[in-house]
Amino acid sequence: MGEYMAFIVVAGVFSVIGWLIQNRLKQVFSHYSQIGLRSGLTGAEVAERMLRHYSINDVRVVPGKGFLTDHYNPTTKTVSLSEAVYSSRSISAAAVAAHECGHAVQHATAYPMLQMRSKLVPVVQVAAGLQQYLLLAALLFLGTFPQLLLIVIASFAATTLFSLVTLPVEFDASNRALKWLERAGITSAEEQRGAKTALWWAAMTYVAAALASFVMLLYLVFRYMQNR
Repeated sequence: MGEYMAFIVVAGVFSVIGWLIQNRLKQVFSHYSQIGLRSGLTGAEVAERMLRHYSINDVRVVPGKGFLTDHYNPTTKTVSLSEAVYSSRSISAAAVAAHECGHAVQHATAYPMLQMRSKLVPVVQVAAGLQQYLLLAALLFLGTFPQLLLIVIASFAATTLFSLVTLPVEFDASNRALKWLERAGITSAEEQRGAKTALWWAAMTYVAAALASFVMLLYLVFRYMQNR
């Protein structure tokens, strides 16, 4: 039971860190959502312009639901923009729309890290689905069946690898977005700083998730070595 409580503490600490970063992201997004672009373009128009600039004609920009649910789907080739981005003429909308189109550009140019992440998706989906049940069983029966912990470690290794591979994918998409917004004259110098801040906090959510996954993996390996 001591091992289980230690796990709860470690998980709790990173849950709090993740919550703080997510809360800050929402504050930053809301702030820059209230500052309009001088160009007057909506998020959808920014996305369509960026796709045209890169001669990507087979990707559609579609309205999505929810808050900060924006994403690029390589299977359906759609850039889905949330309600706060699709029709908004703000700095936040331009930054997020361009970022998601950055993923479309990665897909079109066969960006290696995006390809690697896509290949990991099926494995991670299975691992993540079973992870919590296997982890609970492994910690409860650590002294009796230490082999269970090896399975959990393999599962966490897969999700940790996915989280780490995601980092360069997200940072690269943001870099592509910011460079294009500036070159295309979509954002002024001041607006560019706001877009950079918004995307930086969005990236920090992925950094926190990767760090939490990596630390948890190290913890599980340490527990296994102790009980060999």
